[in-house]
Amino acid sequence: MIFSAFERMVAMRYLRARRQEGFISVIAGFSLLGIGLGVATLIIVMSVMNGFRTELLSRVLGLYSHLEVQSLLGPLPENDAVTQRLLAVPGVTAVMPTVEGQALITQDGTASGAYVHGITPADFRRRPIVSTHLVEGAAEAFGAATGATGDEANLGDGIAIGRRMAQRLNLHVGDSLRLISPRFNQTAFGSIPRARTYPIAAIFDVGMYEVDNSLIFMPLAAAQTFFGVANGYTSIEVFVQNPTQIDPYVQSVGRAAGQEYRVYDWRQRSAAFVNAIDVERNVMFLILSLIILVAAFNVISSMIMLVKDKGRDIAILRTMGASRGMVLRIFFLTGASIGVVGTVFGVILGVLFTKNIEAIRQFIQSIIGRDLFSAEIYLFTQIPARLDWMEVTQVGVMALFLSFAATVYPSWRAARLDPVEALRYE
Repeated sequence: MIFSAFERMVAMRYLRARRQEGFISVIAGFSLLGIGLGVATLIIVMSVMNGFRTELLSRVLGLYSHLEVQSLLGPLPENDAVTQRLLAVPGVTAVMPTVEGQALITQDGTASGAYVHGITPADFRRRPIVSTHLVEGAAEAFGAATGATGDEANLGDGIAIGRRMAQRLNLHVGDSLRLISPRFNQTAFGSIPRARTYPIAAIFDVGMYEVDNSLIFMPLAAAQTFFGVANGYTSIEVFVQNPTQIDPYVQSVGRAAGQEYRVYDWRQRSAAFVNAIDVERNVMFLILSLIILVAAFNVISSMIMLVKDKGRDIAILRTMGASRGMVLRIFFLTGASIGVVGTVFGVILGVLFTKNIEAIRQFIQSIIGRDLFSAEIYLFTQIPARLDWMEVTQVGVMALFLSFAATVYPSWRAARLDPVEALRYE
């Protein structure tokens, strides 16, 4: 073994300081605690950042298309040839024509904006992130008769809205929602806003505040009428097998669509979110790594004080035949033990905290009576956390490396101590 039994015994004895050496033991304890808390904090924060990125991508890729094809010449005509060419591209799993646009909600004297996404009832049911997260109604009711009452409510025009919007406007399945289109109808009395009332067939909750608060799914035929895109689409949504490797699909879909069409991928739609999370993740890793570095400096200070306090012991060991290498290994093992125990403690604490972070949040909220994770700010209704064991290993290795590096200099000073000088004034 690298360390002999005698070296391990002496090193462990130095870690258990006597009463007159208690201050050194306190510094060593704080160093251990600092390393542990630094490692735990880094694991927790990086896991939350990973959870944010994973949840954001999974919901963006499940809610929106992987690729979007738009015409450079205006609305796309109902052309099955384009759809068939896109379906023939290798790796393409689904092609969905859509009509999208902004609309104004007027309900009970209040007005607010909304984004309308028009798709066919069959395509609505093929989006599991929406169709399987309904809190009211059923996916089969979308675009079907709802029994809603209203002067302008049409059977077969049942829409789906988010839970946050329903709560804000106090709406339920069977109620009606009045929408005003940005397009106008030309009449003998001038331009009149195009307004329709639609029955609510379903209410969904995908866990993203902005989506649940502002997105409306409308049957494709109703959206074509509402936005004045008769017998046409505003875009075609394309879904592929591997959206994380999207570049090859962009080129293939672009060639299949033709020169008069432009292709956008999901990264362009969500570039702000993805880039912000990646930048924050890297910056947080750098900042929180400094906590471990500060704790490593505490190890250096505690070890230097231990070496000065044990000068007479070192001199006696040297006169009894201990080599400089043996003294170096004794003090290196003493300091390294602080780093190893602190790192193990930090990893266990970080993993346990990450796995129970939502329960801990709920417990703290119940005590202080305040919301610690507002959905309006953070987009999600609960804290997402995802442990990356490779990342946990990297954090642990980094903490051990800094701890071992902090022990080298004090151990070298102990090994270089002259026994004659150490015993001269004893």
